[in-house]
Amino acid sequence: MAADVVSERRVVLPSAADTTELGRDIGTRLGPGDLVVLAGPLGAGKTCLAAGIGEGLGVEGPITSPTFVIAREHPPLPEPLGGRGVVLVHVDAYRLGVGTGDPDPRDVAAQLDDLDLDTDLTRAAVVVEWGEGVAEHLASEHLLVRLDRSGADETREAHLQGPARLVAP
Repeated sequence: MAADVVSERRVVLPSAADTTELGRDIGTRLGPGDLVVLAGPLGAGKTCLAAGIGEGLGVEGPITSPTFVIAREHPPLPEPLGGRGVVLVHVDAYRLGVGTGDPDPRDVAAQLDDLDLDTDLTRAAVVVEWGEGVAEHLASEHLLVRLDRSGADETREAHLQGPARLVAP
């Protein structure tokens, strides 16, 4: 896949439904070989965004946090039901030490490599929660989505950075 122009965009997400909708929009643009890295604190909406990505890809769900299994594969739905033929591999790097202190990024990257995600990228779109700083090496280009919460309400802000074809509204 040829490298694309890097682009950035910020999106205000007043509700969880808006976060899911952003994910759905991103998912409609993903194909095999695409890597999405999700970053943000606990409760920022990473899994909600991943669920939307799964909807946009048209994969079997439900898309839930793979924290305890680390990686979960979602096959595509049949085409008449909205499937696009792209598998989703949803990874949560939190238990690899990313969210639990100050891990050595090389150790986390080695553990991600043990999951053979680079092989998955030949046939799937891969979404890695808690992947910033450790998962980017899995592909020549990636979409980074940083999510933040502001205030006590549900409002979040997403900062997208990556290939223009994945960032553009």
